[in-house]
Amino acid sequence: MANVCFQMKGTAVTAVVMDLYDYSPDQFFEQLKQKIDSAPQFFNASPLVLNLASYDGELQAEQLHQVVGSCRELGLQPIACKAVGGKLASTVMRLGLASLPASNARATEIQVEPAQRVDEKAAIFRPSKVITKPVRSGQQVYAEGADLILMAAVSEGAEVLADGHIHVYAPLRGRALAGVQGDTDARIFCRQMEAELVSIAGYFILNDKLREQCWKQAAHAFLEGESIQVAAL
Repeated sequence: MANVCFQMKGTAVTAVVMDLYDYSPDQFFEQLKQKIDSAPQFFNASPLVLNLASYDGELQAEQLHQVVGSCRELGLQPIACKAVGGKLASTVMRLGLASLPASNARATEIQVEPAQRVDEKAAIFRPSKVITKPVRSGQQVYAEGADLILMAAVSEGAEVLADGHIHVYAPLRGRALAGVQGDTDARIFCRQMEAELVSIAGYFILNDKLREQCWKQAAHAFLEGESIQVAAL
């Protein structure tokens, strides 16, 4: 009997999503460089999904080549385009990118009545995944279908993810991503906020903004509308 060579399965992959609104070669490159320079360790070699759903006008094939080229030149790794029109489908393929459909999941969620949302959340039992050892640089911990509880520090360059809440009873210096399957009620709690990035349901805030809010203090992060708020505990 032949040996099994591989196994295929679904998993959660952290990727930066770029919503492209407009394109001017010089402005785009300079603005992207400034953003990457604000958190170089986070953005270096990060997978990137380019979302064209909010683009003002019609992006041309040559412009898409330039956008992807600039991203690669600055160290990002484009992996897919979202909401691609029919005219750009062949260009996306030639660039070696996947084509993802536009998503209306967030709009559908917003239309749900508050009372229904409360009932749905109350009916959900979410287990917890507990990690007692430090999460070191380069390591990733994911709590699938669960909250994540960390009893030791999350180092710079480490990444912790959860479908639910994240609790860090120690310094948080790496990246923390809660509600990765779209739970906008997920929160991130930590004893000492020094994170490179915190993200909830796909929205994120970087180190430069975190330094302005409860830096090196006990804090929690939550989503308010489409903005992440950070408050002291």
